[in-house]
Amino acid sequence: MTTEVRSLREFKMPDVGEGLTEAEILTWYVKPGDVVTDGQVVCEVETAKAAVELPIPFNGVVEQLFFPAGATVDVGTAIISVAVGEGAAEPVAPVAAPAPAAVAVAAAAVAAVEPEPERREVLVGYGPRTGGAQRRARRTTVPAPAAAPAVVAAPAAPVVPAAPVVAEGERPLAKPPVRKLAKDLGIDLRTVTPTGPDGVITREDVHAAAAPVAVVAEVAVAVEAAPVVSGLGDVRVPVKGVRKATAQAMVASAFTAPHVTEFVQVDVTRTMKLVRELKESGELGQGVRVSPLLLVAKALLTAVKRYPEINASWDEAAQEIVIKGQVNLGIAAATPRGLIVPNIKDAGSKTLPQLAISLGELIDTARQGKTSPADMSGGSITITNVGVFGVDTGTPILNPGEAAILAFGAVRLMPWVHKGKVVPRQVTTLALSFDHRLVDGELGSKVLADTAAILERPKRLITWG
Repeated sequence: MTTEVRSLREFKMPDVGEGLTEAEILTWYVKPGDVVTDGQVVCEVETAKAAVELPIPFNGVVEQLFFPAGATVDVGTAIISVAVGEGAAEPVAPVAAPAPAAVAVAAAAVAAVEPEPERREVLVGYGPRTGGAQRRARRTTVPAPAAAPAVVAAPAAPVVPAAPVVAEGERPLAKPPVRKLAKDLGIDLRTVTPTGPDGVITREDVHAAAAPVAVVAEVAVAVEAAPVVSGLGDVRVPVKGVRKATAQAMVASAFTAPHVTEFVQVDVTRTMKLVRELKESGELGQGVRVSPLLLVAKALLTAVKRYPEINASWDEAAQEIVIKGQVNLGIAAATPRGLIVPNIKDAGSKTLPQLAISLGELIDTARQGKTSPADMSGGSITITNVGVFGVDTGTPILNPGEAAILAFGAVRLMPWVHKGKVVPRQVTTLALSFDHRLVDGELGSKVLADTAAILERPKRLITWG
């Protein structure tokens, strides 16, 4: 008689967002009884930054799905169990998911069943993990999947962390993405207070040192959970995932950074003519998308080049202004899941054709829902194109960690004094919001005025560039 050797392996919710603590399960691609192979995508999850597909790192047969689609799960919590080893090739009967209260017990028990493998998990779009030995602290119990998310209030005032004690010559503990973030923000990791297990510095620790709020992309996604309708007709929509992170970030930004907004109306008749000529001539390349937004972006980048002090962030811990070495230009884009703001890396160094290509790729990727968290992080200045909705202007809120955001309004045919006569001209309104801690009225006015001047006479792109 042959004894069947089988064991259960559990796949835990990974840290797909480089420091985020939870994710919502959007879709399961497998069910109990299905055979899975190493690298097969088993589900799609959404963090506060993006939607990501999760591949499972071993072979076997699905035993249980611990959470249904729509549940928000802490990082490090088991989400699926798989029967591995001899005898696992035969599909097993579906097993009902346990009650939420039992999940914490199941997650704790799996550690005793089998140790973690030496193989590193590979997440789509993230590359190999550096190991699971050091994990951020999490709650010991898992909230019920159907429970409404807690309301998180923005702090009344920023809290400056105390500097840690790092021995001379000792290298602070941090993952490579966190080290890169610190470098981009101009933060010395030796001055950052770690909150991760075993003294590991997390992304949140770096953001806390750089600014009083975490850098979160300005996004708003459609909530997939069913709204609750009361007897009076009131509708309650659960706020979770990216929308919850956006709400927290915007409140923190609005009540932390002292906003100032300036406006200017500008005659963009010549710019609109140039857009038409570039479209008709194809000078920027075959299939390259040309739009007024492209010229607005180039005008803003030229103004930033003339006044680089506006491309900056505020270091709350050090009470210093960090002027960025490169311009990562954020552009609002509509996607199947709502509005997101990915950014073009080092946009300031690109020629007009290169910028056009990058802008087209950014928008196409966003509309397909394939924008990665890396594409939405590290922005330094943003453009929001409210004109596509027929809106003339607005007072945009800064993305946390950035010093300025430009709103581009609708282009309208208006009566305008041109060469001493009132004639119809194509006119738009630009609005620049900026953080008055970093940007005084003179600097903000010069950047806005330069942007407008270039759009009025686009030949200045040559003489000023």
